[in-house]
Amino acid sequence: MSTKPYDLVLRGGTVATASAVFPADIAIAGETIAAIGRDLPAGAKEIDARGKLVLPGGVDSHCHIEQVSGAGILNADTFESATVSAAFGGTTTVISFAAQHIGLKLDEVLDAYHALARKGAVIDYAFHMIIADPTEATLKDHIPKLVKAGHATIKVFMTYDKIKLDDMQLLDVLYAARENRALVCVHAENHAMISWTGKRLVERGYRAPRYHGVSHPRAGEAEAFNRVIALAAFIDQPIMIFHVSTAEGAARIRQARGEGLKVFAETCPQYLFLTARDLDRPGLEGAKLICSPPTRQPSDQEALWQALALGDLQTVSSDHEPYRFDAEGKFIAGPNPSFKEIPNGMPGLEARLPLLFDAMVSQGRLGLERFVALASTEPAKIYGLHPRKGDIVIGGDADIAIWDPDRKVTVGAALMHDRTGYSPYEGRTVTGWPVTVLSRGRVVVSDATLRVTAGSGRFLAREAGAAAVPTGRRGAEFDPARNFGAKL
Repeated sequence: MSTKPYDLVLRGGTVATASAVFPADIAIAGETIAAIGRDLPAGAKEIDARGKLVLPGGVDSHCHIEQVSGAGILNADTFESATVSAAFGGTTTVISFAAQHIGLKLDEVLDAYHALARKGAVIDYAFHMIIADPTEATLKDHIPKLVKAGHATIKVFMTYDKIKLDDMQLLDVLYAARENRALVCVHAENHAMISWTGKRLVERGYRAPRYHGVSHPRAGEAEAFNRVIALAAFIDQPIMIFHVSTAEGAARIRQARGEGLKVFAETCPQYLFLTARDLDRPGLEGAKLICSPPTRQPSDQEALWQALALGDLQTVSSDHEPYRFDAEGKFIAGPNPSFKEIPNGMPGLEARLPLLFDAMVSQGRLGLERFVALASTEPAKIYGLHPRKGDIVIGGDADIAIWDPDRKVTVGAALMHDRTGYSPYEGRTVTGWPVTVLSRGRVVVSDATLRVTAGSGRFLAREAGAAAVPTGRRGAEFDPARNFGAKL
């Protein structure tokens, strides 16, 4: 009696998860992992992984794709170019944004972004809902409907003139999220401090890109963290604080989590590998590296690495927000803009994992298991995608990146597959590179060649309340049902 062979076997590699490293074959049946073990039976197809590392595909939980900014500027990447770029960098799942602006209906916004992703994405994707207009219809109609449809996360901004929410609006969104068991993600900086400082710098002639960093006082990060943490604790709503950039910000996160508050936090490669000095380049070259929050100091980098080691920060996302170095991107305001007129954002989808692998694994900073946790497993858990994504487990999707740990690559724009035209990490040499990438058992990238077509990625609906939320030792101070028999 013969048995049907596995569709694909990855043979002889070293498998790594967030908790273990071991030699094993991996067998794939259809789209999922069917077996993990030594000397598995032959597959209909096989990939020789000897001498290679077999890791979960990366989960990039913070990337802006084919998105119109609050200032009305479309970024450089389509869903096709961005997800191709992600795949070549070892990432197999992205969570992008569906960005509401004032006057737009949130459900119609989601429909528009779905249409773009269905047409272009080559890997699987989900959406965070950006809420800039928390009207009664948004809060009481659209959020419940869209959370039930699988959009289990909401993003809000505490800065940027056209999309920021004030504290009362933040409370409204936090409460709506609590009622619908959604997670709220926050861009937290003090808007008044940024606006006040930036205005005075420009008035006094300080226009160059290097003053972008000066215009975002570091105290404004910790202050905004403190405020949104207090608001979320008041409502008893879990939050994710995006792109932590300062030592003070990391310390506030550590304190909040130590108090048992329901707070997650992330950082990004630009805050680990670039500093404020990188903005001070000849002419307007520094415009390429303008992002918000801005890059900081070497001492902040060390504080962030320590926070990653301690678990205060749970993920490292790209915050991919690419704008070309031309009149449609960084110079949309003209050929000699002030730092205030330059779109904020830089590319990062493709370089994220190689940069982290080089630092954490090749250079031994945190190790292979921690790399897998931060790059794949923890974001999958936090955002309700685990165990389907972010892990190597029987029954999970066969999203796998095979890495050559010894391959040396010099990062540069010529190597990247996004449409930005430059890399913030131009000329940096890394050791370790993904050479074969699978999504749901399909070979997406091999031999430096794309093997799938646009539109072959799938939407990932996420169940409300599925995120791995910190237990927390404190309940809401504001609980009218318990204290007063009222429901607001």
